[in-house]
Amino acid sequence: MLRVFPSAVIENLQPLIDGGRYPIKRVTGEDLVVEADIFKEGHDVAAAALKWRMVGETCWHETPMKLIDNDRWRGACTLYENAIYEYTVEAWIDAFTGWQHEFSTKFKAGVTPLRSEALEGAALIEEAAKRAHDPHDASRLCEITEAVRTKLPAEVDQLAHSGELEVLMATYPDRAGATQWAPPPRVVVDRVEARTAAWYEFFPRSAEGSGERGSKLRDCLPRIEYAKAMGFNVIYFPPIHPIGTTNRKGRNNSVISQPDDPGVPYAIGNRHLNCPNGGGHKDIDPALGTLEDFAWLEEEVRKRGLEIALDFAINCSPDHPYVAEHPEWFYARPDGTIKFAENPPKKYEDIYPLNFRCRDWLELWAEMKSIILFWVERGVRIFRVDNPHTKPVPFWEYLISGVRDEFPDTIFLSEAFTRPKMMKVLAKAGFNQSYTYFTWRNYKQELIDYFSELTQTEMREYFRGNLWPNTPDILPPILQNGGRPAFMIRAVLAATLSSVYGIYSGFELCENAALPGREEYLDSEKYQFKERDWDAPGNIKEFITSLNTIRRENRALQFYDNLRFYNADNDAIMFYGKTTPARENIIFVVVNLDPYRR
Repeated sequence: MLRVFPSAVIENLQPLIDGGRYPIKRVTGEDLVVEADIFKEGHDVAAAALKWRMVGETCWHETPMKLIDNDRWRGACTLYENAIYEYTVEAWIDAFTGWQHEFSTKFKAGVTPLRSEALEGAALIEEAAKRAHDPHDASRLCEITEAVRTKLPAEVDQLAHSGELEVLMATYPDRAGATQWAPPPRVVVDRVEARTAAWYEFFPRSAEGSGERGSKLRDCLPRIEYAKAMGFNVIYFPPIHPIGTTNRKGRNNSVISQPDDPGVPYAIGNRHLNCPNGGGHKDIDPALGTLEDFAWLEEEVRKRGLEIALDFAINCSPDHPYVAEHPEWFYARPDGTIKFAENPPKKYEDIYPLNFRCRDWLELWAEMKSIILFWVERGVRIFRVDNPHTKPVPFWEYLISGVRDEFPDTIFLSEAFTRPKMMKVLAKAGFNQSYTYFTWRNYKQELIDYFSELTQTEMREYFRGNLWPNTPDILPPILQNGGRPAFMIRAVLAATLSSVYGIYSGFELCENAALPGREEYLDSEKYQFKERDWDAPGNIKEFITSLNTIRRENRALQFYDNLRFYNADNDAIMFYGKTTPARENIIFVVVNLDPYRR
């Protein structure tokens, strides 16, 4: 019995994440460059093609791969659709190129006769004529076949290397027994905003900067115009849902609240309020307005060329409707009561965490996905996810893939300040962007080491770092102690080391009052309305505006993995740069990392 076996060996395919278990990431209009080791036994010549298609398509697109060196091959294509693609490499014996080389070598060496060799070549060309689907090409190949059979060796050698024949033979190769990498790996192609964006976070209830009363959604436009004027294009809101009253926290995380304390937005849910969807994650806090108010604001934001990003915090206050309707979704103590959240030594008595491994986990998971879809259907396409590392990774694969199957332009940001391997696997599982350790990296070598890992190792294929110098939860020591220069340094680093970054409101005002001995804000607006003078002396609004203008006008800063570091003798001076693929735009950045030396 005739057995067919692979004609070539394909090894070490790159990029490939965990053997193809997880997809790589690109954005629309970005190139996919694929390399592989391709070889076979003996002296036969190999040929290879990079093949790609959108998942669900039956036909492959392909482009030839080129030999780089030492059996290493490379091919590239450009991915234009916001979709999921698959790609592979196919290799086969290039008998015609092998014959070309053999005939030419013998002819130049004066070997005679070459009758048998000419007939071998004619047979290869004749077979190509049979494969040709274009009648003109088939006819021309037949003509060349006859010429190779009858001409003298010098004329055969000339014909063999004619551009016409080489193109025709490359168009109709013999791929019988071709080897193909399987199963084909996948690549998630996001819209450009997944790679290039500037985020501005503020609490809608503090939009007007009053410490005595809260603002509403319809009061937020001036703050949105303010962020746009600085050059930000994503407006990120912490949770805007109803807030529970049971165990409500007071100012500075006090366990005793006053009647006028607004509560922590992350203690989500209040079934006692008059809300159209029960007072949970699918409602707006009545203190902020209504779903109609949100729809109005979302439309106004889009008119201005910006987007709203919502916080997806899977927390429930004791008053959340889930607690009454689905107590089995929560963690129970031996006495039957529900456990509140803890991150020792911190306690969150106003929050109940959900148990994603409960008996009815399928129902719970489906409900969580429905929350995202509820807001997606109302125009939201960006979600910052709170503490995803405390939920099972398969849950995120289920939720993110389920949402993106319907709405592929949805973007998820992972807020996981946790162990490196968990941060990596969350990115692999589907998160388009990830928080990083940048917030705590201050010194030259640690910055170089960390960002070299993020942008110049395999991590660049799946992990996009969204850099935040501050958050509502984190006021790092360098900002507490370094004064205005520290805020400027951290802004430059965040805006230029990555193509996507964000600041939490107050950063531009250089707010640095912290709880003693803590990385937390004093009088944090997580617990109260925040009073601010948006034009306070010493602000760096113009400086941030200039940074965002530079980012917008220089394409090199809009790419993520093109970061390269250069030598600077001074330990306080960091020197790095970015360039576009065509090198028509090159940016060099020099930063003094020491806020105390000018």
